[in-house]
Formats: sequence, structure tokens, C-alpha cells
Amino acid sequence: MHSPEDRGPSSEVGTSVSGETAIVLSAEDAKLLTEVGFLAADQGDVASADAVFDVLCRLRPDRAYPWLGKALARFYAGRADEAVLFLERASCLDKDETGVLHAWHGLALQLAGHHAQSRALLERVAPGHGPGPQLARTLLGLPKEN
Repeated sequence: MHSPEDRGPSSEVGTSVSGETAIVLSAEDAKLLTEVGFLAADQGDVASADAVFDVLCRLRPDRAYPWLGKALARFYAGRADEAVLFLERASCLDKDETGVLHAWHGLALQLAGHHAQSRALLERVAPGHGPGPQLARTLLGLPKEN
């Protein structure tokens, strides 16, 4: 991220109504943080991944990727049951991303040994278009398109 001094006149740091400092994260900074978070997740470093993705959950509450990062860290750490819990609580506003969250939740259920629940969830997600249904169909071994 850039320091406020690097931003020049169009500062991305502002003051919220409460007088606290509000931070507006640029797309470039969000991408960099996400990459760092996924590197930690890939290593199964749950604490470091959570530190990054918790911030991203607060700054990008309408997006799925912070929740997926938290879940992936747990997958790689061999803690699929915890990933299930995170994905059950996850929410985002974008319909396509909601489908992706549900498909990953189905995968987490499968990895945690909850095969019937996994299949039921994936079958609910699979109809339709977009990345979530496509992932669900792939996980179910169905053709990519309906």
C-alpha cells in the first residue's frame, strides 16, 4: 500500500463521519494484499492468511475472495471442518460470487467428509450460468454447460 504522502492531492485516506480515519483501498492495493493472503493460505499459515483476509473482509464486504482465502488457508492446513464453518457464515452481494461461495462450500463439505450435504448443496448450485454453477457442475462430474 502507499503512504498518504505518496497519494498526492487525490488522497485515498479520508475522515469518516465519526472522525476516525477511513481507508479507501485501491484495486491495485487490494490485489496485492490478496496475493499476499493467498501465499500465506497456500502455506497453510492460517494466522497470517486471516490477518490479511480479515482486513479485506472489512474493506470489501461485498466480495467473496476474502472468505475463500480464509477457507483455503484451512484446506491447506488440513482443517476442512473449519473451512466449512467460514463458508457457512460467508456472504457477499454479487450473485455470481454468491454461487462461487456456495460451490466452494460444497467442496469444503466434501473434504470434511460430509458427502451427502456436499452433493445436495452442489446440486442446488449447479443449475444456471456463471462461475459458481460451472464449478459446482465440475465438482459433480457434470458437463460444463446445462
